[in-house]
Amino acid sequence: MSRVKTLSFFTALSAISTSVLASLQPLTVYTEEFFGADWGPGNEVKQLFESANPQCSVIYKVFDSRNTMFNRLRVDGKKTPADVVIGLDNFQQEAAQKSGLFAKTAVDLTALSLPFAWQDQTFIPYEFGQFAFIYDKNKLTNPPKTLKELVERQDLRVIYQDPRTSSMGRGFLVWLNQVYPPDQVEQAWKTLAKHTVTVGKGWTETYGAFLKGEADVVFSHSTSPIYHQLHDKTDQYMATEFSDAALYQVDTVAKIDKPNSPANQCADKFIDFMVSAEAQKVLIPKNVMLSVSSAKIEPHFDQLKAHQFEVKALPFDNLTDQAIKGWTEQWQAVLSQ
Repeated sequence: MSRVKTLSFFTALSAISTSVLASLQPLTVYTEEFFGADWGPGNEVKQLFESANPQCSVIYKVFDSRNTMFNRLRVDGKKTPADVVIGLDNFQQEAAQKSGLFAKTAVDLTALSLPFAWQDQTFIPYEFGQFAFIYDKNKLTNPPKTLKELVERQDLRVIYQDPRTSSMGRGFLVWLNQVYPPDQVEQAWKTLAKHTVTVGKGWTETYGAFLKGEADVVFSHSTSPIYHQLHDKTDQYMATEFSDAALYQVDTVAKIDKPNSPANQCADKFIDFMVSAEAQKVLIPKNVMLSVSSAKIEPHFDQLKAHQFEVKALPFDNLTDQAIKGWTEQWQAVLSQ
């Protein structure tokens, strides 16, 4: 090939590449560390989604927690660069709705497989989990049978998370306030404080402390033992099964309200993809939560999910942001005494 022809060839190739890059639609996705870290499901979800939707290019902005992420969204307001937000949960739902930042989707909610009712078209569930306390059955042979028993038993060393900094801690706050009458909540926190080892900033540090033997029980999800079964090849860790009603945490994906944004089509496709069987088979084992799809994911997760349809659950669709703030202030006041 002559020099002229070679130069023309590479010039044409460069023009094609530039054209392809120019046609890609960037999709800015805000998410938390558990999803977007190297060990999380984010990278694989991105690859699968972009393979099926080559016109879209996913760009993650990863925050250390969903609280930090939500605070950033509220500070930026309508100027936020985000197109999609992954990780806000059902206990942030009302506050997120009030922000006016999010738009409804066209996701078919009837296609979701959930043990509870979900009618919100704005915040779409992509995983869920039942709250539970985790213990080592080789060390604790008489686990508590109710939340009230756990609060009362002074022989149990307890670790849970701070509701001001942790979504898990916020979930425990809600659970205790759902189980106890309002006039008994303050005393319950005082009783629990007497045998609480620590209140940690987040799940990672509290669960790590539990694994080191610093507590008898740690607040987590009922899925946690599955992680140990699959990765550590041990069944020594168990989740409490309380006779009183359970409480669910539901993680959602939502679209930022940008009516004229060129990213809208990619945003809609991404949210649809998050609840697809293909994405769920990546998300569930890595996030160690339960699937919103009726598809088979993995035997351990499938079996536990089937059990959820038999569990009596507390309602969470009547929770208000104001109530959660009030409960947090009460908890903080008790612990500061």
